[in-house]
Amino acid sequence: MNSTLDRPLRLGISSCLMGNNVRYDGGHKLDRFLRDTLGKYVEFVPVCPEVECGMPVPREAMRLVGEIDNPRLVTIRSGHDFTDQMQAWAAEKNAWLAQQDLCGFIFKSKSPSSGMQGVKVYSEKGMPKQAGVGIFAQTFIQRFPLLPVEDDGRLHDPGLRENFIERIFVMRRWQDVEAFKPALAPLIAFHSRHKYLILSHSTKHYQSMGALVAHASEMEREEVFAEYARQLAEALQLRTTKAKLFNVLEKCMGYFKKQLTAWEKQELLEVFRNFKEGRIPLIVPIVLLNHYIRKFDEPYLKDQYFFDPHPLELKLRNHV
Repeated sequence: MNSTLDRPLRLGISSCLMGNNVRYDGGHKLDRFLRDTLGKYVEFVPVCPEVECGMPVPREAMRLVGEIDNPRLVTIRSGHDFTDQMQAWAAEKNAWLAQQDLCGFIFKSKSPSSGMQGVKVYSEKGMPKQAGVGIFAQTFIQRFPLLPVEDDGRLHDPGLRENFIERIFVMRRWQDVEAFKPALAPLIAFHSRHKYLILSHSTKHYQSMGALVAHASEMEREEVFAEYARQLAEALQLRTTKAKLFNVLEKCMGYFKKQLTAWEKQELLEVFRNFKEGRIPLIVPIVLLNHYIRKFDEPYLKDQYFFDPHPLELKLRNHV
């Protein structure tokens, strides 16, 4: 099992999170986990909407004003409206980003240009509601609805961090499948190797995707790939739970029912229950199952990305 990829996983990111001095005050918002840790495994494509659409550094601070669903981007002191300038640039930028093979995007939280949710939108009376989306972030999400997106604030949550990073690595592998369209063999192999990963998110989606793959030869290929990609993105957006993961762990244990002793089965189940009840992190039952996969050379589980969805060095399954 191996999550190493043959070519770079490319990830869009707000430039200030890389430590670039592009913010309105001339500073940055360096996130060391993103740049120094995740950065070992991805190739970042930094984007600063304000600077790239022609604004200087430093510059007057801006905020969103008006309707929640259609706000204007306005400077706080002088009231200059940059909405049209930002939207025109964003259209061109998204056309360029569409050629960059991105696997996702990390936005700067709360930014009037790049915040993906909960951005303050001010009424005419100056009262804010934290319900807006940044001008550029909104255009990006609309242009690339299947790409995983997150912001730096939400990525401090261990569960959201693991989910996002899992999704970008799946997206990278999916790009390889799409590169061989209209061939069905890579799609079938992809679905097989991601069985337990998808099941850990949604049994319903896995069954639906399985039916789609089973009848793929009877359908238009473009329709098959587009619908599979849509369901894949939808499934992985559903967060795993300890109960879902417990069920997957039990299913994997079933591959060894003839090889394991009664004591070994009891030990495994005890470890699974301790995980389900929140006493130990997921990495513990995963390591134990990996031991048996290697010991008994179980071919199907050896190929399952559930056991190796992202680099172990990121330690994403070490939290309780």
